[in-house]
Amino acid sequence: MARSSDPRNPRTFLIASVFAWGVAGSLGAGLMFLGMPARAQLTVFDPSNYSQNLLTAARTLQQVNNQIQSLQNEAQMLVNQARNLSRIDFPELRQLTDKLQQIDRLMGQAQGIDFHVADLDQQFGSLYPGQFNAALNDNQQVQAAKTRLDTAMAAFRQAMSVQSQVVENVAADQAMLASLAAKSQGAEGALQAQQATNQLLALVAKQQFQIQTLMAAQYRAETTDAARRAQSELDARGRTQKFLGSGTAYTPH
Repeated sequence: MARSSDPRNPRTFLIASVFAWGVAGSLGAGLMFLGMPARAQLTVFDPSNYSQNLLTAARTLQQVNNQIQSLQNEAQMLVNQARNLSRIDFPELRQLTDKLQQIDRLMGQAQGIDFHVADLDQQFGSLYPGQFNAALNDNQQVQAAKTRLDTAMAAFRQAMSVQSQVVENVAADQAMLASLAAKSQGAEGALQAQQATNQLLALVAKQQFQIQTLMAAQYRAETTDAARRAQSELDARGRTQKFLGSGTAYTPH
C-alpha cells in the first residue's frame, strides 16, 4: 500500500493521468453542452414567419394608401360641389327687360285705335261706322274722313317706330349673345351653366316677343288702312246715292 501511493510510482502516475483526462473530458463536454443553446439563439431564422410579417405590413400600407385616396376624393368632391353651387352675375337680364319695356311704351302710344280689347269696339265703330251717315253735312263728312286717314297714318308711323326699335335691339342682341355664349363656355359648375342657358333662353324669348309685337303693330296698321278704304268706298256710294236721289226725273206740274 505504501508503495502504490508513492507519487514516483509509475502506476500511480498512470492512474492520475487517466483520472485527469476524464475530468477534462467531462468538463469540456459540459462546456460544449452549455454553449450550444447560446449559439442556437443567434443562428435560428424562420422564413415563413418573416414573410407573413412582411405581407401584413404591405397590406397595412395599402389600407393607409386607400384611406388617403378616399380623403383626396372626398376633398375633390367638395371642391366640385362648391363650383357647382357658384353663381354668375347677369346684368344682361336687366338689359333685356329694358328693351322690352321700350317696345311696350311704343305700343302704348297707339293713336285712334289702341291695343285694349275693352275699348276696341267703341273706337272702331266711331271711326268706321260701316254705313254712310246722311245726317252729316259735307264739312263733318270731310272731317270724319280726315280723322280716319290720320288714324291710318298714325298706325303706319307707329309700326315704323316699332320696326326701328326692333332693329336697334337686334344690333344690341348680337353683343349680348356673344357675352352669354362666353359665360356659358366658361362656366365652372352646373349652376353657372344652367344660369347661362337660362339667359340664352331669355334672349330667345325676348326676340320672340319683339317679333310678335312687330307683327301686331304691322297688322294693325294694315287693318286700319284697309278699314279706312272700305269706309271711304261706303261713303262714296252714299254720297253718290244722295246726289242721284230716288232716280225719278223731275216732272213739272
